[in-house]
Amino acid sequence: MGIFYTNSGNETEKLGEKFAKSLKKGDIVGFSGELGSGKTTFIKGIVKKLCNLQAISPSFVLINEYYGKIPVFHIDLYRLENEREIEEINWEEYIGKGIILIEWVEKIKKNLPENLILVKIEILGDNNKRKIKIKRRKNDK
Repeated sequence: MGIFYTNSGNETEKLGEKFAKSLKKGDIVGFSGELGSGKTTFIKGIVKKLCNLQAISPSFVLINEYYGKIPVFHIDLYRLENEREIEEINWEEYIGKGIILIEWVEKIKKNLPENLILVKIEILGDNNKRKIKIKRRKNDK
């Protein structure tokens, strides 16, 4: 875990690939950051490394499933209005079946496990530089 800086979308994706090596079946990773900060770009790196596939933003389908050595379930909560809507998509059924990646994780804070891995992406200035902070939630107290 730690704090990382990237200077382009390509570097952010490469960091996602590197981070993927630390993930294991059952991990849940929550992503936060403003629109356009690079959450999906980071996730593309994870999916590329673990499933050898090109991830796409699931904004219109809510959940994309990628199958490889370890299944990856990419959930995008951008369009959800309230926590009740997340219950309707039954995301809990994916727990333990692979790695769950949740964009806009702040929309479901109360339903998340203690050992959640948090990835916060911050835009620095008006260029492509990003600050990416990765930590486990249980250490966030």
